[in-house]
Amino acid sequence: MEIRSDTSPNLDGSMYRSTRAAAREIMIPLILYGIDRYTVRQLKRKLIRALNPLNGHCVLKIQESSLPPRYLTCWYKGGLEGNESEDNAGFRWIRYGVQLTAMDPWYYGDDLHVAEWQFGKGSSFLRPTASLFPLSISQGLVSRKDFPVTNPGDVDAWPVWEIAGPVRRFQFTCGDRSFGIDGKAQDAVPGGTTLKIDTRPGHKTLLDDTGKNYWPLLTNAPSLWPLPSGRSEIGIELVPGSTSATLRMTIAPRYETY
Repeated sequence: MEIRSDTSPNLDGSMYRSTRAAAREIMIPLILYGIDRYTVRQLKRKLIRALNPLNGHCVLKIQESSLPPRYLTCWYKGGLEGNESEDNAGFRWIRYGVQLTAMDPWYYGDDLHVAEWQFGKGSSFLRPTASLFPLSISQGLVSRKDFPVTNPGDVDAWPVWEIAGPVRRFQFTCGDRSFGIDGKAQDAVPGGTTLKIDTRPGHKTLLDDTGKNYWPLLTNAPSLWPLPSGRSEIGIELVPGSTSATLRMTIAPRYETY
């Protein structure tokens, strides 16, 4: 973890500012054995080729007993330089201390957690009769601030939203952060189209299945918020169009350890 603080020339100690999770550094002790010298050299070549960061990242899988596996996406950093001293290598074996860096420091599992809602079509605010009363509020309009959702991970997770139109407008809220699209004269998500909102860092995209970019259509000062760990309540305001609409939220829980 990285701790940020400020110091004062007139006061003892420092003032805490913030904390962030830094990249995770990992060292794995590894011994290669072979039936002869040729086998050891072949194993060594395969290992170096597999870990070479020029060929991309590698995935570290950790599993104990009957517990579910956890995964880290890592990049090779060092440890295969070739120290073959008497204590580190023999004719049919060699010892390494493989050093890896996980740019994303959190562990992931196999399971994705999905919450899905389906909403009916909207209707006129007033009944189509000569009388003003009684009023009839459209059941297609969804506006709640207390939809219960659960993130089983240890830290917050970034949702991937999928909205199947037609949807006239929508807004999603968590705490004091929100984002949405006000369709105004036309549907925010046209019928027969699915809008995918990926809030994950390094992605941050709003694209439908035709490749159209919806980012410029977001309301002012949008915040693509993460879902806190544990149980929480989120706000969903969604107005379906002429037919029913579907909303799906998918998260990949993140864990502090395996």
